[in-house]
Amino acid sequence: MNKLLNRVPEVTIYFWMIKILATTVGETAADFLAFAMKFGLSGTSYIMGSLLLLALLNQFRLERYVPVSYWLVVVLVSIVGTLITDRLVDEFGVTLMTTNIVFSVALLVVFALWYKSERTLAMHSINTAKRELYYWAAILLTFALGTSTGDYLAEASGLGYAQSALIFGTAIAATTIAYYYFRMNAVLAFWIAYILTRPFGASIGDLLSQPAKVGGLGWGTTGTSMVFLSVIASLVIYLSLKHKKPALTSIDRQD
Repeated sequence: MNKLLNRVPEVTIYFWMIKILATTVGETAADFLAFAMKFGLSGTSYIMGSLLLLALLNQFRLERYVPVSYWLVVVLVSIVGTLITDRLVDEFGVTLMTTNIVFSVALLVVFALWYKSERTLAMHSINTAKRELYYWAAILLTFALGTSTGDYLAEASGLGYAQSALIFGTAIAATTIAYYYFRMNAVLAFWIAYILTRPFGASIGDLLSQPAKVGGLGWGTTGTSMVFLSVIASLVIYLSLKHKKPALTSIDRQD
């Protein structure tokens, strides 16, 4: 397999900002398209799934990290991951507990196969097509799992959106402290934080968009999606200008 330039971004504050914003958009945009636009879960899934496939084909065509392409895929994966969980629960009657178990096992299987094949799960060793396939498979499952976990904690358990966001936010903070002060393995810390930011963002999205009678702030899915998409677009434009003359990215030391 031919080596490629690393095609994923550096893990900076901008990375985590856009990641959390994208998870929020995934939750609100899926609801907006399915219900407000009346495409339904099935129709929305076909539309967004097709767009995701096209975005992924373009992403694999590139030879280096391009902010617009990369973050477009992340936003679409967030929406599709949300729709996968919503369809399983709402259309097929699968319980949230079951989806949590299934997606957790599936994610562990992907990680196991990835590590067995490549001997690393490091984000900055994504320099072959095979590794990128494993990477996006894992990303999709983290979004589906995060949606399931967030919905279970906020809705099925009756905890509420604000309390759920606080719990996941605390877990992210604990992971950050473990990494910076207790020398947690960098790859492990990254994937734990990546998984946790999905239900954190989903809980924030529901808190902002859902009506007050169910514990939300009543912004609506349209307003919430537009605000967060605008911020994402602004950050991606900034990063695109910053990376206008990209340099070769070194392979992660843990490769």
